Amino acid sequence: MDKNQNLHDRLAPFWAIGFIVLMGTGLATIWIDLGSFWKGYVLDITGPAWNYILFRALYRSEVDNRWTHFFTPKTTFCIFVTVCYGIEIMQYFKLYHSTFDPWDFPAYVALLFPIFLLDSFLERRKRAKET
Repeated sequence: MDKNQNLHDRLAPFWAIGFIVLMGTGLATIWIDLGSFWKGYVLDITGPAWNYILFRALYRSEVDNRWTHFFTPKTTFCIFVTVCYGIEIMQYFKLYHSTFDPWDFPAYVALLFPIFLLDSFLERRKRAKET
């Protein structure tokens, strides 16, 4: 096992803990009412972030397959921003019954962007050590 894989594998439990905490917090908004911010934005903040960790498979041992080659940090971030913003734009145009809220736009990237930056930094570090 090389140093890069060791680093990834050493960080995997922390990504797993982050995934569980973010998912638990986001889903708790369904059952616990802690006010309008909690009900209105916490799932929008945590949902894209926990799904990023899930899609990037950061919580497990490093693997090298089609999935991980496609879901690079940049691709995953772009897909999630497109989907989240697309949902909000569809709400604005009343394409389905829901409430448009412009504050959802920054909420979607509030944690997603820092996680993307951290993941990108770790990927660049890994690639630099490979060369």
